[in-house]
Amino acid sequence: MKRRIGLKDVALEAGVSTATVSYVINNKPSQTLTPETIERVNAAIRKLGYVPNMAARALVNNKSKMIGVVIPQTEPGKEFVFSNPFYGELLSAIELVARQNGYHIMLSGTNADQTYLEIASTRSLDGIIIVGMYTADYYEALTKSQIPVVLVDSYVQDSFFHEIHIDDRQGGYLATKYLIDRGHRKIANVTGILKENGVNEQRFQGYRDALTEAGISFDSNLLFNGTVSYDHGLQAGLQLGAQDATAVFSSADILSLGVLKGLKTKGRSVPHDISVISFDDTWLACTCDPPLTVVRQDIERKGITAAEVIISLSTGTLKGKQKIMLPIHIVERESVQRRDV
Repeated sequence: MKRRIGLKDVALEAGVSTATVSYVINNKPSQTLTPETIERVNAAIRKLGYVPNMAARALVNNKSKMIGVVIPQTEPGKEFVFSNPFYGELLSAIELVARQNGYHIMLSGTNADQTYLEIASTRSLDGIIIVGMYTADYYEALTKSQIPVVLVDSYVQDSFFHEIHIDDRQGGYLATKYLIDRGHRKIANVTGILKENGVNEQRFQGYRDALTEAGISFDSNLLFNGTVSYDHGLQAGLQLGAQDATAVFSSADILSLGVLKGLKTKGRSVPHDISVISFDDTWLACTCDPPLTVVRQDIERKGITAAEVIISLSTGTLKGKQKIMLPIHIVERESVQRRDV
């Protein structure tokens, strides 16, 4: 096995001390280093193919320049959640900001019953971004660490964590009220698993709020909760195709895509027979047929904000509890039709 090139090798090649090489590599200002010396060191680095040992630098600087990102698995043993484009868009934004600031990300598809604390400690992570909801024990374990933690799309009440989310309950309300204002009374809700303090629960409660405000009784037969997946949306759409609901509020674009397919399979036309409003506004929403009317959240901005906050916390440039609420609004396309009352 080829020996790893180290600082001593670069110093010997350049005819300088290892301290000088370290100053050049870390771009630290020094009055004693001439431009010629710096160039000689850089030339030696290029010639030898020296690559800094990031693990060693982490030990010296107490910084790994590594951020952990935890994405939930929808079901134990199932494939990674990137079948839902929401996570791809979110992660792309996080990675870009991290890279622009000299950080790398370590991605984990941790199950809800797994702990991340041991990984975070052994890898010397500078911070962790956690997306979605996990068990109380999971969060309790993380509070024992000294690592900054940013929660995305969670409603955990704990002063240890920093939070970035939207008003999901208001979003569910806006979607449902939009349908009600257009004459719909029998409105189904296709959603993910309803967990306390989770986004699906919040959006469902917003759905209930709008029904109550309009004097419409909640009908449990019109609630389809399961995994946030195309397959669950498809099964819900097939069942809705045999019912008399006139509209559907679907709490994620990936669900909506399945709903559209299920309804079409049953011979129901969207929006002529049944209207559909979605949530998120990923690329699926404007490329499917028909293009979806949605409650839009800025997924890219959510990822950018999460990365900026965790980096600022890890460098000590940001102090105090961070709780950031990003805006939402409805984008009208072609999947909702006004119904004559």
